[in-house]
Amino acid sequence: MNSSSTALFAADDSAQRLEHLAGISQRLLDKARALGASQAEVSCSEDRGLDVNVRLGEVETVESTHDRGLAVTVYFGRRKGSASTADLQEGSLEATVAQACAIARHTEDDPAAGLADAALMARDFPDLDTWHPWALDAQQALDLALACEDAGRGADARIGNSDGASVATAQSLSVYANSHGFVGRERSSHHSISCALIAGQGDGMQRDGWYSSAIARSGLEDPSAVGRRAAERTVARLQPRSLPTAQVPVLFATEVARSLIGHLLSAISGGALYRRASFLLDSVGAPLFPAWFGIEERPLLRHGLRSSAFDGEGVATRDSALVRAGVLQRYVLGSYSARRLGLETTGNAGGVHNLEVAANAGSLASMLAGMGRGLLVTELMGQGVNGVTGDYSRGAAGFWIEGGQIAYPVDGITIAGNLKQMFATMEAVGNETDPRSHVSTGPILVGRMTVAGND
Repeated sequence: MNSSSTALFAADDSAQRLEHLAGISQRLLDKARALGASQAEVSCSEDRGLDVNVRLGEVETVESTHDRGLAVTVYFGRRKGSASTADLQEGSLEATVAQACAIARHTEDDPAAGLADAALMARDFPDLDTWHPWALDAQQALDLALACEDAGRGADARIGNSDGASVATAQSLSVYANSHGFVGRERSSHHSISCALIAGQGDGMQRDGWYSSAIARSGLEDPSAVGRRAAERTVARLQPRSLPTAQVPVLFATEVARSLIGHLLSAISGGALYRRASFLLDSVGAPLFPAWFGIEERPLLRHGLRSSAFDGEGVATRDSALVRAGVLQRYVLGSYSARRLGLETTGNAGGVHNLEVAANAGSLASMLAGMGRGLLVTELMGQGVNGVTGDYSRGAAGFWIEGGQIAYPVDGITIAGNLKQMFATMEAVGNETDPRSHVSTGPILVGRMTVAGND
């Protein structure tokens, strides 16, 4: 790590750096117009970060990063060309625009190609409180990582090894501009502390961990608390059992429950829909979930992990329902997929923003008590989800529940069902959410799934 790396975080010059990126973007748009493009868009980004890793009390890696990148897309009517570069020198920038134009001249017309409509561009840019850089140098980061691992290794005598601890901080600046005259500037920060530990011996060893992540340093858990939580989770997995094949209630713990929402998003995204590769084709207006269930998208949430006043095409974002009273309200579309489907963009070019899943239950403990007997899933493995049929089959680990209490850990099992049926038979969503994700959901209880083990 060179002597200038700590200076990356010494002063907040983000406003000047954003103006520099905006100036580059405007010059490239002018160049594209001069070369005959009817429309053009430019995305510029600059990322800076520090990442340290320790293991068994020793420093493993210290990495300082400073990356920049730029992408240009031009349209000649309905013909599209794109090119990108990490070199922001003037000669390279001009060559990138020229390359994009050359590609566009040789592509076929695509009726859905083009910028989002000019009338949809964002005009208001509120402060969404996503910028909290951490003035952290390498030695401070290493001290935090070592304290985290030490707390975890010392928490229980059964912790015999470590996969290490890490501390990371990052800043990201980005500018999106297009030939409608739109220029959008964004800045964000992200920080994390993590620890992974190994307990037991020989074939009985188990690995688990914990991490804390946040926009601001003040949102992170104490490093020692992260280490101790990692130790608790690791020793809780010792001496796992398998299960006989049966159909039982399955409760997805908070940290894995959001994967179910992720499968929904994949199925209602524009790309899957216009390719006819989704089990939720023609589902807007259909009841997919119980009547109490809802999902709200809140892109303008202050201090949200995915807050933004505009999407990846400059379209203004707004709070809106994705699911209301169990009924799917809309798809997740950018302008291209919307045109392919004969619909309008939903302001989701680049993905969804902050999602809030409605809760109808209390804490995890109360949900376990109410479930009585079944499986609590804390880890999912494999990619056994068919997006066309909705068939779901994934490796899992967690805990068997008897009498509303954790009885013993389980692994080497598979849980299976069909997502459409799983959505319809959701019985509860808890109110204990995970702040580390832009999908805010509590634990999710599915009334019945097939659990297959070795017993």
